[in-house]
Amino acid sequence: MKSQKRKVPGRKAKREAAPQTPEEYLARVPEPARSRMKQLRAAIRSVVPGDATEVISYGIPAFRRKKLLVWYAAFSNHCSLFPTRSILEMFAPELKDFSTSKGTVHFPHDKRLPAQLIKKMVKARVEQANG
Repeated sequence: MKSQKRKVPGRKAKREAAPQTPEEYLARVPEPARSRMKQLRAAIRSVVPGDATEVISYGIPAFRRKKLLVWYAAFSNHCSLFPTRSILEMFAPELKDFSTSKGTVHFPHDKRLPAQLIKKMVKARVEQANG
């Protein structure tokens, strides 16, 4: 007698494979988060060294130069930047209007993206990583 697979309510039959590239990740992100992610990515790219590469790490896009510098990700209500806990502590006064936790800061979709602050944090992270 053959065993039958039981269906579990709410469980998908197969999970979608994790994205292999940042472009693949971004293509899966619905609007308005996709536009927001492109802005965040552009701000990061504008200050990382030219030889930094963009990779997928922990299932989300990241920039690497010898070691991982920063990660970024999209969520339904916000985009997040993961510049490490020490960078968030360094910029705590400037981040007081944003939700933060451990090594991440959340940028809500309904607020202006603070591109200059993002650039300052990423520059600080690059300096820290080169340290």
